[in-house]
Amino acid sequence: MKKFLSLVLLILLFSITGYTKTLNIGITQIVEHPALDACRQGFIDKLKEYGFEDGKNVKYDIQIAQGNVATANQIAKNFVGDNKDIIVAIATPSALAVANATKKIPVIISAITDPVGAKLVKSLEKPGTNVTGTTDMSPVKEQLSLFKELGLDVKNVGIIYNAGEANSRSLVNLAKKVAKELNMNIVEATVTNSSGVLLAAKSLVGKVDGIYIPTDNTIVSALESVLQVAFDNKLPVITGDTDSVERGSLASLGINYYKLGKQTGEIAYKVINGANPAETPVETLKDLELFVNLKSAEKMNIKVPEDFIKKAAKVIK
Repeated sequence: MKKFLSLVLLILLFSITGYTKTLNIGITQIVEHPALDACRQGFIDKLKEYGFEDGKNVKYDIQIAQGNVATANQIAKNFVGDNKDIIVAIATPSALAVANATKKIPVIISAITDPVGAKLVKSLEKPGTNVTGTTDMSPVKEQLSLFKELGLDVKNVGIIYNAGEANSRSLVNLAKKVAKELNMNIVEATVTNSSGVLLAAKSLVGKVDGIYIPTDNTIVSALESVLQVAFDNKLPVITGDTDSVERGSLASLGINYYKLGKQTGEIAYKVINGANPAETPVETLKDLELFVNLKSAEKMNIKVPEDFIKKAAKVIK
């Protein structure tokens, strides 16, 4: 509570006395890849719209854990030790590290698939902790349905994921549930780090008709390994994020992570102005976008229907 009050006081000092104390924000991110990077930039850009400019009245300390949970834990401890005004945690492993490190400093999460399942918050409507922000829970049923919308006879769908990531387990469990409704069968391939992605992708050859990559940070960071196997074996790849379509997956109906980052910045601004994270709902971005990559379709020997192309928000040619 003292931390929340100090933030309120800080804003009052900005507006009433012209006090120029810099707001210190730590940003921890589990790994670098386009979706998470876009989320981070959206957050920074949104706060800039509210007048917070890096080097003037806000200082960002951006730390990337390079996919290492131990590193994420150390980053969290360092941020708490530095007494950051706010800590922004992008992706579940980084969010868990920060939530375990502090119960006082406001924590703004983003790109978290299942904040409740990960026990970061008690509920999306009323977090009940020092944590709030945004979730990127994927529309898994709609994404798996893209195989059929593309006119593909896909019965067995391979999913590659890091079983050590709570968000990935939640997505796979959801995929298994909705696959039954779509008369599909899920074939799993798990990894513990990005170096195992190529081997996992190869293990699916001959067993599946298509591959679905959820918003798993480990797999997305090594997406090119999956695509190499997919192109060689003419397997369609549907992804949980649209940024991966620009990198070579066939299609996605997903979240624009830059917009998600801006929405996260909006929530952070509320907290900066005194909103209590415990009472501030975790929000979901409802504006989904359809992306399709025609260059990849050609490599996968797939002809994309014209009506599918027409309704896409972005077509990569």
